[in-house]
Amino acid sequence: MSVLILKNIASEGPGTIEDFLRNNNISYSIVEMSREDLPSADNYDTLIIMGGPMSVNEADIYPYITKEEELVKDFIKKGKKILGICLGAQIMAKALGAKVYVGPEKEIGWYDIELQENGIRDPFITKLATHPRAGDFWRKFKVFHWHGETFDIPEGTVRVAKSVLYPNQAFRLGNRAYAFQFHIEVTKEMIYDWLRNEPVDMDRIRKETEAFYDDYFGRAINFYKAFFKK
Repeated sequence: MSVLILKNIASEGPGTIEDFLRNNNISYSIVEMSREDLPSADNYDTLIIMGGPMSVNEADIYPYITKEEELVKDFIKKGKKILGICLGAQIMAKALGAKVYVGPEKEIGWYDIELQENGIRDPFITKLATHPRAGDFWRKFKVFHWHGETFDIPEGTVRVAKSVLYPNQAFRLGNRAYAFQFHIEVTKEMIYDWLRNEPVDMDRIRKETEAFYDDYFGRAINFYKAFFKK
């Protein structure tokens, strides 16, 4: 397996995804889209697209977004694996013909997502929903959010999760392409770095991060074990 990771901004890297790949001796490359050229996609069987503060609708300002959309289409056509996170999920939605637009309000911090029927039956999503220590299945659980836009569910895909503010939190195409509006990849340090200058209640977010993070990290690792399995 060889994984291609696309970064849309320097501060939003692959976090625990990179740690997992390194610890499991899985080959990967990271491309800074704002200043590096894309390598040949033929050398990779898995595509990961990270987040960023820009909008997928700002391709006139960030022309590399269009390149990412085309790469999504190419990977899907060839039946390769894809995981889009936050902006990456929005890029996937747009590449698949869906609208991406401003949501009702920004969703920043720790909020529940609730699995839909297609998520409950999904073999990868159920790994995320299984408590890493107790081993029980949770239909609703905390994830970390930082976004202000959302997407419609593309034709031909299925919705797997929702939240109170955002009914479309995640979707799946077939059994090899997943789009998550939430940030599965975060470390504690990433959370504190991202939000240090944001108008949020940092005391609350620090308290919740210390309370929720270890379980969230375990859920993420369980998902990675399934998704990156050769």
